[in-house]
Amino acid sequence: MMMDQNQYNLQILESLRFHPLFRGVEPDTALTLLSHCEIRHFEKNEIMHKNDNPSEGLLLMLEGLSEVFVSNHNNDREEVLEVIQKGELIGFSRIADFLGVSKQVKSEVMVKVKAVSEVKAIYIPFEVIKKRWDDPTVHDYLLTQAAIRLKDIYTSFAEQVNLAQKYSENEAIKIRVQDIMSENVISVTPGTSIKETAQLMHEHRISSVLVMEKESLKGIITERDMVSRVVAQGVSTTAAALEIMTPDPLAISRFAYYYDAISMILLKGIKHLPVIEDSKLVGIVTLSDLMRKKSENVMKTIQKVEQAELVSLPIVKSAIYDVIDSLLKDHVPILKTLEIITNLYDRLILRIIDLSIQKLKAAGRQQPCAFAFYQMGSSGRKEQFILTDQDHFLVYEDNSMTANNYFSELGKEITKNMESAGYARCKGLMMCSEQEWRGSLADWEERLRKWTLQSTNDNLLVAQNFFSYRFIAGSNKLHERFESIISNQIKRARIFLFRLAQIEREYPIPNLDQPIRSLLKLERKTIDMKREVFFPFHHSLQILSLLHGKPSGTPIDKIEWLLNRRVFSDAFAKDLMEAVSHVLKLFVKHRWHEEKGGSDRTSNLSFTRLSGREKEELIISLKTLRELQRQVFNHFSLLLS
Repeated sequence: MMMDQNQYNLQILESLRFHPLFRGVEPDTALTLLSHCEIRHFEKNEIMHKNDNPSEGLLLMLEGLSEVFVSNHNNDREEVLEVIQKGELIGFSRIADFLGVSKQVKSEVMVKVKAVSEVKAIYIPFEVIKKRWDDPTVHDYLLTQAAIRLKDIYTSFAEQVNLAQKYSENEAIKIRVQDIMSENVISVTPGTSIKETAQLMHEHRISSVLVMEKESLKGIITERDMVSRVVAQGVSTTAAALEIMTPDPLAISRFAYYYDAISMILLKGIKHLPVIEDSKLVGIVTLSDLMRKKSENVMKTIQKVEQAELVSLPIVKSAIYDVIDSLLKDHVPILKTLEIITNLYDRLILRIIDLSIQKLKAAGRQQPCAFAFYQMGSSGRKEQFILTDQDHFLVYEDNSMTANNYFSELGKEITKNMESAGYARCKGLMMCSEQEWRGSLADWEERLRKWTLQSTNDNLLVAQNFFSYRFIAGSNKLHERFESIISNQIKRARIFLFRLAQIEREYPIPNLDQPIRSLLKLERKTIDMKREVFFPFHHSLQILSLLHGKPSGTPIDKIEWLLNRRVFSDAFAKDLMEAVSHVLKLFVKHRWHEEKGGSDRTSNLSFTRLSGREKEELIISLKTLRELQRQVFNHFSLLLS
């Protein structure tokens, strides 16, 4: 039994030999010191330490994560001050007791340490530290650790205060549709005359009425319907409301958040939303209601985009940036924020394409055949919030000289106008102004064949960027044909996918659990979010999606696709969505801070700017993304079969 214990202590000693408390100590002496220590295990959410508990030593984390927090009894929230990782110490507040200089002060606010996951730690009594106290290395280590801990906690505490102030001043994130809707709904029946309907709208000074049959919502009539269907088309005012109503209108739940209503209005181009509860009409929310809740700039920006001319394109960027600022200040969830902003940028691109076609038409150039326009990169993934370099390509139907000449001019015009709107030209020339990034279906089929058969590093890099594409404008039928060509090529390109997976092996997402020999935390202060997180994440998801038959789509689309095909479990898909949301939130916050401050854009995220909660969520998120990479590696056998 003693032999077993000695063997166990030797294993512990091997893992601790770089630790300042044991570094340079003779093995026999170290084993003697370890005999006074104790390995302790903690379950997830178990309290590991309280500041009012008597303690005669320190806990050194060997495995897992824990967090230092203060319970806020007013709102049942836990304010996280710090995340403690593998190789770090718990119980610094008791060093004052050890030195004999502390004063016992009772406090109702209790600082506690809780296990975030299963934790393995070693309890080191102060008598062990006392025996090593004369070594300067131990002094320096404890002083450095205490200084780092104090700095981290102050930084985290300041962040918590800032967040508390933001939430107290800005309640927008909590506002639901029921808080802003109008319960006084004016309605008519399908048989009510148009004249009577118009009189009701005038009397009540409203811009829409709902068409109800008993308690069932049948349609909606707006001022626009009155103008476009009665005045313009000459429908008689004696006709029934049924003749001009929009049937089966979109509706929203009363419990949806206000930004859900903004998003629906933005995406669908409507101004009136009936509000329902258990399939029953309970109110209506209008564009005016939303405008009073800080979304006025969203609607004004839509108008600026859709009414933009070539000379006014530059002003659209600042309008969209105002919307970004508003959404971030309102703490709208990041995926919803990016959805709204992406839709604004898509509208801008559609307007640019339309203006470009109009300019060629004015010069006597007629569009010879159908085309499809695609975005790549952050725009293709619906992750663009700050205007970056252009990444796009054109596909067109015919391979004639006429078509080639026309789309050569159109590609150059689109690229020029995007630059005018604020999109920098791509340094890698991945733009439809370049011959390599436009072409007929036959041209693209040949390019894809070349990329997949000749898997050189250059071709693989081009393919990685290409497979973030998203259809933006043009012919849906042509897009379907294009995707069919891609799918057929990928089915015959297993070696190509294998080579993509091989590249990902060389770029593992970092694990922020520090080894014990890195206790002073001097080796890593930042993380390159693009190079170390987003690129490997996007590429891994790309490989799995291609393997299982989905060549395009946003990361969220691809996660849902792989979930539906049971490549991902429900639990993993949920964890992955949360991880993506968190890393995007951190990155957007970081880049927007740089943009507003006028500093150079970087993708290096500094840990000192993160609160304790953000650090914890980042560590957990990276673990989830590493698991995605592992799943790609596990598919190697499928890639070769």
